[in-house]
Amino acid sequence: MTADYTASLRDRVVLVTGGTRGLGREMALALVAAGARVAITGAHASDAMHETMAQAQATAGIGRMFAIVADVTRFEHCARAVAEIRDHFGALHVLVNNAGIGMGVISDTFTTEPARFWQTDPQAWRAIIDTNINGAFNMARAAAPLMVAQGFGKIVNISTSDQTMVRRGYSPYGPSKAALEAASRIWAQDLEGTGVDVNVYLPGGAADTDFLPSGPNRKGADGSLLPASIMRRGILWLCSDASNGRTGERYIARLWNESLPAELAAEGARAPHTDKPAIM
Repeated sequence: MTADYTASLRDRVVLVTGGTRGLGREMALALVAAGARVAITGAHASDAMHETMAQAQATAGIGRMFAIVADVTRFEHCARAVAEIRDHFGALHVLVNNAGIGMGVISDTFTTEPARFWQTDPQAWRAIIDTNINGAFNMARAAAPLMVAQGFGKIVNISTSDQTMVRRGYSPYGPSKAALEAASRIWAQDLEGTGVDVNVYLPGGAADTDFLPSGPNRKGADGSLLPASIMRRGILWLCSDASNGRTGERYIARLWNESLPAELAAEGARAPHTDKPAIM
């Protein structure tokens, strides 16, 4: 299956925001292993950033990963990051908008004692909205002109399940991802005819990341957890030439059947398209 499309990933330049841990780290390392040159961002320099860099070097050698400290909530940081990537690697072909903040900043008991919206600290609310939707816009706004100018690019926005968007106690995390998906549909239309594709990718259930509390309450709504590595399943296809022209779509990692040829696996993981999306 990999021979079908991963050749186009060789030396492709991919930016994974929030690529120092969790889902972002898994996707970044999968891309490096497939031959891509990968830039990762983190809001702060951290041990996790150094560990991810070390893993990339062990997998693919020196110089295949580039780490940047950048806060996606600040447009000037995003513009600087894109400029640094272009200077370092010579191009930017793919943006994976993965950086995010979960409900843990609202309450560390959100899985068992959901906070009502009127109990939410306004600063925590703003932090989630600023990172999850404004941060994705900031980075896409910085990267899109470069992609349009070169006539090629891909933006992959990392989202969450439909149920999470409207689950009791998941405000504002759920609404932030609903906004990101609506924006993704609009961006795909805005970029029509430019050679730049925009798609949404999500685990398909609660994933085992730092978004969840430690201890016995570290579980999804159905009591289970998906491994963070599940995001490796479809990200290579989404970043490769095999997905060229596929835009405005939504793909679910949990439904990605790796035993199938890539095109069939992608079709099986694609959420049904609706011309009239509705939350209520």
